[in-house]
Amino acid sequence: MRRFVAGNWKMNHGPVEAAHFIEALPPLTDLRCVTVIVFPPAISLPAARAALGSSSSISLGVQGVHGEASGAFTGEIAAGMAAEAGATYALVGHSERRTLFHETDEETGGKVAAAQLAGLTPVLCVGERINERKEGRLEEVIVRQLDAVLGSEVVGDRIRAGVAFLLAYEPVWAIGTGKEATPSDASQAHAILRRRVGHWLGSDRARELPILYGGSVTPANARGLLAAEGVDGVLVGGASLDPGSFARIVELARELC
Repeated sequence: MRRFVAGNWKMNHGPVEAAHFIEALPPLTDLRCVTVIVFPPAISLPAARAALGSSSSISLGVQGVHGEASGAFTGEIAAGMAAEAGATYALVGHSERRTLFHETDEETGGKVAAAQLAGLTPVLCVGERINERKEGRLEEVIVRQLDAVLGSEVVGDRIRAGVAFLLAYEPVWAIGTGKEATPSDASQAHAILRRRVGHWLGSDRARELPILYGGSVTPANARGLLAAEGVDGVLVGGASLDPGSFARIVELARELC
């Protein structure tokens, strides 16, 4: 069973630090069943790519893209530009983009389509806030966020045709709050998402689609989360900034393949 370990550096590690991180990363051996992805800041993509070299088994991703291929959008990054800089994956719909930058479900769908068109593999993030969880609205919220993307005929047709696509469940209430979701929490949400994917794409595609868990993942809790039913990998935040911690999580994923 293939596992995924993705590290989201957020607004950390500029070009010099990115190169130092790669150089300090312990050797990651026998990754035949583990896909490792690092999401540095966009400005650090070329430095990270150069430090990794052409033979590296680690992939790079961009933390966000615009829904248009070009235009008068100051400060934005087109998916095609990110691909030229070395990215092969794109995070879309991260909770910080939705909350801090007020990105809507509709905008998220457009960004997934743009990433696909540029040849990037979108990693769609969905998740509920603490008040939504307390109100028992987990399923309502994550299904709505997923439907905004898979309900697009263009996006859905591409995925059905074999275009790569990943999901990441990130409970907003467990990110940087000191609260931890349990493996059972993760499995519950992943089961909801997989059923909904089946609604749009069919049961076969739903079984195959990788769904990652992201929410305060550390070397201490990664094994339990990775072993949880329906969890195909982890999206790591703060722990991905330390080479040793990130390598340990990759090692745990490899042990559970």
